[in-house]
Amino acid sequence: MEALKLPAIDYGALSPMLILFGVACVGVLVEAAVPRKSRHAVQLGLSFLAIVAAFVMVIVQHGTRKVTIGGAVAVDGPTLFLQGAILVLGAVSLMLIGERSIERGGAFVSQAAITVGSQKDLRQAGDQPGATEVYPLTLFALGGMLLFVSANDLLTMFVALEVFSLPLYLLCALARRRRLLSQEAALKYFLLGSYASAFFLFGVALIYGFAGGISLSQVHAAVDNPTQSEILLYAGLALVAIGLLFKAALAPFHVWTPDVYQGAPTPITALMAACTKVAAFGALLRILYVAFEGVRWGFQPVLGTVAVLTMLVGAVLAVTQTDMKRLLAYSSIANAGYLLVGVLALNKDGLSGTMFYLVAYGFSVLAAFGIITLVRDADGEATHLSRWAGLGRKSPLFALTFSFILLAFAGIPLTSGFTSKFAVFGAAVEGGQTWLVIVGVITSMLIAFPYLRVIVLLWLSEPGETTPTVSIPGFLTSAALAIGVIATLALGVVPAPLIDLTRDAAQFVR
Repeated sequence: MEALKLPAIDYGALSPMLILFGVACVGVLVEAAVPRKSRHAVQLGLSFLAIVAAFVMVIVQHGTRKVTIGGAVAVDGPTLFLQGAILVLGAVSLMLIGERSIERGGAFVSQAAITVGSQKDLRQAGDQPGATEVYPLTLFALGGMLLFVSANDLLTMFVALEVFSLPLYLLCALARRRRLLSQEAALKYFLLGSYASAFFLFGVALIYGFAGGISLSQVHAAVDNPTQSEILLYAGLALVAIGLLFKAALAPFHVWTPDVYQGAPTPITALMAACTKVAAFGALLRILYVAFEGVRWGFQPVLGTVAVLTMLVGAVLAVTQTDMKRLLAYSSIANAGYLLVGVLALNKDGLSGTMFYLVAYGFSVLAAFGIITLVRDADGEATHLSRWAGLGRKSPLFALTFSFILLAFAGIPLTSGFTSKFAVFGAAVEGGQTWLVIVGVITSMLIAFPYLRVIVLLWLSEPGETTPTVSIPGFLTSAALAIGVIATLALGVVPAPLIDLTRDAAQFVR
């Protein structure tokens, strides 16, 4: 009998993911074997080591163009660039997650099973060390994101979607304070995320019925030479798109974003705002550019409408917000719309500009949420806008840093926000999507108002009796803020190196 021939596996190409998953499993064992007082340092060190090792392997794979595991995983320019972006942004997120000096014990509950409002809950909110399970959960999430952007078939993409989503559902519920709000956010995220995953999986089934396979190359070939009803194709693409649009926080699948961003621990909000957006758009780019390129005239008007709706929802509703985290949530929604404009250019410049935008926005939003962790009172973070009045007079350096980040979100020149918007809008004009660029420019002017309102509030208002203090950042938070601010400035002043890198990487392999 002939031996069963297994598909060839290139473990070098898979090494970034294997490292993260392997160390995450070691982290689970650390929870059982290492004394509680030592776990934080051990877990934090292991997590940083894993991310650095995975990033080194991404660099080693530079220039690789191959498909492995029987076509399930593709390693090419966009894969390696996006994996590197996820790892770098994940490392900065980990700095915020690992901070313990701003709030004694950290941002996370000591035991997730403690009843809200009980005496144990009150004691843990005081000074008990936070749960260290967040580190292996974070590594599992980052590993799933690496697989998500490299998935070359729809089933692998679904598995990766669940691998990075499930840890995020848990992490959203682990806030040390305002635990009911945190648990509500996690439940909403889980329920809506489950529906989105179901839509995605049902779409995979329909596409399989159309193409007779689930690899992106098979779908591409079936689109070029269809043998089945195209109803299956368009219905399947619509359902798969719903799953991806949900993760990218694109309207009308954005409704989870404000509540989850507000309720989740702020370091986890930062992780989702930066890394999850890279993963979601990385998968969307691969789906549209590789599998469904032949039906671009079918999905461009629909997704263009989604982009317009997203930009309008994000810009208009951001004006009405009174909570800083919800304001940044609607800002994230608007930026998802700008990113989709770059995606719909459907050319090399669109792919390059979108990847540049993802990195630039990731650094800026990490710095923004890092600053939010510093504004505190006796009850924890003070996120209501009225509490920020006059903080520029009490802490000028803090206010100057946050003002700079807000100006970057508004797209002011000499910041990464201006360069990234110019990149995606220029590509869209070249790709014949000028109408989207016009809407993008108008909504960019609209959403500048809430940013400028916050700046005016910081500098021109008088501090009140209830104005909170700005905590002195610890080493990890200081490093995260420095990296975010420097990257935001550097990518606005000298963006050429990263733009050249994205252009070199802007080529998918089938």
